[in-house]
Amino acid sequence: MTSLRVRIGVLGLSLLAGLTAPTATAAADTAPSPTVEERRLDQAVPQEILRRSGFDAVAPDFAHALDAAHSYAQARRIVVRQGSALWRRAVDRAQGRGPEGGGLSRDDDRPLYWARLGMTREVRTYVPRFALSDPRRSALLAELERTSRGQTDVGHPRGKGIRRILVTGFDPFTLDRDIRISNPSGATALALDGTVIETADGPTRIETAVFPVRWQDFSEGAVERALRPYLPKVDLFTTVSQGRVGRFDVERTNGAWRGGFPDNDNVSRTETVPVTDPASQPQWTTTTLPYAAIVAAPTGRFPVYDHTEVTEIPAGGTDAVVRPDGPTPGSTARAGGGGDYLSNEIAYRATLLRDRLGLHGTLPGGHVHTPVLQFGTGNTDPATGTVTDPEFVRNRLDIIEQVRSIVTVAADVTFTK
Repeated sequence: MTSLRVRIGVLGLSLLAGLTAPTATAAADTAPSPTVEERRLDQAVPQEILRRSGFDAVAPDFAHALDAAHSYAQARRIVVRQGSALWRRAVDRAQGRGPEGGGLSRDDDRPLYWARLGMTREVRTYVPRFALSDPRRSALLAELERTSRGQTDVGHPRGKGIRRILVTGFDPFTLDRDIRISNPSGATALALDGTVIETADGPTRIETAVFPVRWQDFSEGAVERALRPYLPKVDLFTTVSQGRVGRFDVERTNGAWRGGFPDNDNVSRTETVPVTDPASQPQWTTTTLPYAAIVAAPTGRFPVYDHTEVTEIPAGGTDAVVRPDGPTPGSTARAGGGGDYLSNEIAYRATLLRDRLGLHGTLPGGHVHTPVLQFGTGNTDPATGTVTDPEFVRNRLDIIEQVRSIVTVAADVTFTK
């Protein structure tokens, strides 16, 4: 997710857990309508993806379980249990521990995305047999989002000498352009979660999580809430999203600006990235990944670039200008290397959190953009194309493996210093 020139190809609440006395009446508050994102579920392509993957029963089974709940506490336990189960099921499928299903390859991230939306729609429209206030409905939705995205499933191996890496991905996006879209960063998260890579310093475990493509979630602190418990415990992290056609980019600089491109709910935001303590908010943050080594290594079939370009308003100026070699002193951000969409924002938030936790000099971290995931020739028209094809699968698998290689190179360089 880059600046307007390229970002369209790119792309994380304190929860209430108190008990409510069961009643014989329905909720006092009116259940809200499905979101724009959830309403896409009724189209033919999402239904085909769910059916062919075997994930079509996820939301109906979840709704049946919710209907049997007699209290908020029961409903919350169901949400947590089934949200976590959806994440594990998607990871297992991606790593070959589940059926491939209906001609969709196991590495496909879309069954998780559409099944989760089916579950969130059930919670959003839920009319239970007990009183359910708006804040508690929101708390259930937040629990479901976090558990079904792997954000509560980041493990920490206790074995002596085992290093830890955290990798994040994103949901599919720009679905009104082509609802068949998959996001290779989300597929990478599923494929790598819980896996172990061998580095020059020994075994290293990768843990992953996925984030939504929604401005509001980021405004509400989803990234910081998910990453804060783990950054002090890991040895390296990288946020990942889909970027430019035919290339990987290691983004050198991240900017504190939202450019307004619509998210998955068709909401636009054009403003400074909202964070806590804005008085101490920098305009720019930087990667601490070993970008030179990553670019130089033979990691896969796609070229990898050290991407240094930003867009800024120079100190004392009024007009935005593109700088090929990073920001100038005192400038105001208008786009980081990763643009002004949510991939730049997750990179900015994650690296700012790293710095505010005092880890800038000790924790390597930054952002990697993958190539755009493309369908095969003759299957590029959303109106007539199929939901998958061999080239689409090959491209996604190659991107996944190259991210694994990039992370391995970063770990080799960092851990053997």
